[in-house]
Amino acid sequence: MFQNLSDKLNAVFKKLSGKGKLSEADVDAALREVRLALLEADVNFKVVKDFLGRVRERAVGEEVMRSLSPAQTVVKIVNEELIKTLGEPAKIDLSGEAPHVVMLVGLQGSGKTTTAAKLALQLRKHGQKPLLVAADTRRPAAIQQLETLGKQLDIPVHSEPNTVPPPTICANAVKRAAGAYTVVLLDTAGRLHIDDELMRELEQVKQKASPREVLLVVDAMTGQEAVRVADEFHKRVGLTGLILTKVDGDARGGAALSVRSVTGVPIKYMGVGEKTDQLEAFFPDRLASRILGMGDVLTLIEKAQENLDQEAAQKAAEKLLKAQFDFEDFLAQLQQIKKMGPLSQLLGMVPGLNQVTKDLPADVTDQQMKRIEAIINSMTRQERQHPDILNGSRRKRIALGSGTSVQEVNQLMGQFKQMQRMMQQFKSGRGRGMNFPGFPGLGL
Repeated sequence: MFQNLSDKLNAVFKKLSGKGKLSEADVDAALREVRLALLEADVNFKVVKDFLGRVRERAVGEEVMRSLSPAQTVVKIVNEELIKTLGEPAKIDLSGEAPHVVMLVGLQGSGKTTTAAKLALQLRKHGQKPLLVAADTRRPAAIQQLETLGKQLDIPVHSEPNTVPPPTICANAVKRAAGAYTVVLLDTAGRLHIDDELMRELEQVKQKASPREVLLVVDAMTGQEAVRVADEFHKRVGLTGLILTKVDGDARGGAALSVRSVTGVPIKYMGVGEKTDQLEAFFPDRLASRILGMGDVLTLIEKAQENLDQEAAQKAAEKLLKAQFDFEDFLAQLQQIKKMGPLSQLLGMVPGLNQVTKDLPADVTDQQMKRIEAIINSMTRQERQHPDILNGSRRKRIALGSGTSVQEVNQLMGQFKQMQRMMQQFKSGRGRGMNFPGFPGLGL
């Protein structure tokens, strides 16, 4: 996510850190490089100008010049101004009497239908009863796509023949939801471009369904075009928020950094993957932290709390401390971690690890996890419970059964034993106060 921009900004800060005290000329030289990095990331020119103006005003003042660590203070200022540019966090408005109507709009190909399903799943996790509405009667198979997604997630979908006008479909859905559902999500039609016919239809839907939220689903990878699209939709249908999709594939970051400043409309969610659970609430401070290579520990913790079985993790950790942790426990932990999302994404949220893993292809760590699972699954139950019996012939058989090499099996065995030794050291008192990935909440 925004890897190109993150790399360039970190290179600038690295140069500053080697200078000790900073002069005004040092700050100006660094900001010229930051300006170039932002423009190359397709950030709106006016946004760049305003952002750098605020940073420079603070960076050449006493706040930096009298600081004991001026380079770190500059990074702090940049972080704070990035957060200011991204705007205040804005939650979806579900106040007032149910059902709450949320209207999703956007161009064709922005991921609107998938996002409707993702948002429904997100809302259900927070205690809502969502009803999806297939109001896109123009795109071939749009209704079937939403019905398929609804079936997969066990979320009801309101659909009618495509001869029924979308405003009528939406009005009927709102009537159906009364007393039965708390949120109605309208998946409206899109076009390949903005036209008057599209906007008139959306205005009619808005008039008939009276949505509390009108959310624009926009592809983050379109950069400046995303800002223009947001501006046009806002003028015609009055947007209350934005959902940026395909953020995980956007190496630049221009849309995320520009759209709030230009339109004044808050970003409410980000799509960070294709799976239906890969929609994140938007927090400006967390995104700024990711852009500056500082990771995103809060989102990682939330994912862990949402997806991991805390009791099982605690028991596994206690077994590891007693040297009773075996490959069956290890496999169970791996399977729990997989629920949190792609491992490559999770590593990017850990401060420091995002820099270590940034040159690796996105799927490398996920492929490694699959190979580890294959090796463990090729062991007998006795071998998983008693790893010490894995002699040469057994390891050869496991390698053959898992489609790996004996060397890879040996490597896994070595890492497993090393982990056990390390945990024994912490047990003896050399690592108190730490928590371990996969074992949330275990303070030793």
